[in-house]
Amino acid sequence: MSITAHLRASVKLPGGAALVNGFALERRGDGSRRVLLRHGNELEVHDLEELFAGERAPAAVFPVPRSGWEHGGQSVSPDGSFAVFAEQRAVRAVASDGSTLWEYPHACWGYGSDHPHTDDGPAVCPGPEHGSCLVSDDGRLVWAHVASVSAAQNSREHWVLLDAGDGGELARRPLRDSMSFGSRHLAHPDGAHVGLTIGMGQDGVLLHWARWNGVELEGRIVSRDLDRILADVHPGHPGFLTVGHDGCDLRLHGPDGTVLVHREPEQGEDEDPPCWDHDCGFVDADTVIASTLDSADDPEHARHWLLDARTLEIRGAVGYPAGPVDSYARPLGDGTWLTYDGAEGTLNRWSTA
Repeated sequence: MSITAHLRASVKLPGGAALVNGFALERRGDGSRRVLLRHGNELEVHDLEELFAGERAPAAVFPVPRSGWEHGGQSVSPDGSFAVFAEQRAVRAVASDGSTLWEYPHACWGYGSDHPHTDDGPAVCPGPEHGSCLVSDDGRLVWAHVASVSAAQNSREHWVLLDAGDGGELARRPLRDSMSFGSRHLAHPDGAHVGLTIGMGQDGVLLHWARWNGVELEGRIVSRDLDRILADVHPGHPGFLTVGHDGCDLRLHGPDGTVLVHREPEQGEDEDPPCWDHDCGFVDADTVIASTLDSADDPEHARHWLLDARTLEIRGAVGYPAGPVDSYARPLGDGTWLTYDGAEGTLNRWSTA
């Protein structure tokens, strides 16, 4: 069964591919969505709704503090007054004029944890390994995944909670057995829990949930052995969605991580074996969108699928008016999803009828 997609809005957006295949879209608990785009040594911040309404000027622009460092992640405070960058050797908060508000140093993510750093040494060390960060919805806290100074207790990495005002450490949690290639934070709509997905390349994926109880980080590891990537969470749904590192299945979990239902991809004519892409999520509380094959690399054979968000039963493949879409699909949770037309440099917003 084919389900026709309807084009709701389009906007020219150079670099917009990072919204559908990357971490340039930051969602807040109040439902707002902001676009964080890196252009050279600047981070441009846009409100997604204003962007589609025709406002091309960014709401804020922050100078990137560490020239030459292209990895890690960044997050912006809800009021847009400061940005936090997950750098190679520190977590840094900066104002819009580029001044450093505070810095939280940590061990270097670069290859080999014990290599020296000198005043005349390189500003950026070799290696793509990195952590990530997230400013809380109230703007008071910063969650950060950092490399540790000590590798004691098999914990070269830690999850830390910082005071957004001065960068002071409020709590930390060791991430045992983690050897990160890269990570991603995802805030739960309840305003308390935060998810952390840690990709370790061929060694798999670790998935953690945690909350701050005012004293320490209470948390649990969801996928020490299961290789699950945290895909999405929705305020109208009690659980969360994961996808297998190998693309073998999608799983819907209850709040405690219990697997409620799983779904393997449908066998298609050109899929041997079939697998899900890593990008999927909630179109709304009742609908999930996911794609098979590598959508951006093989668009002629790729498909986007709509599934029931309670049972993960496949409702049908998405049919686009102009034919196959050369893009991943990024759901927004409000009944729409995004794709990006690289040839035209256009960000497109879709819905069903």
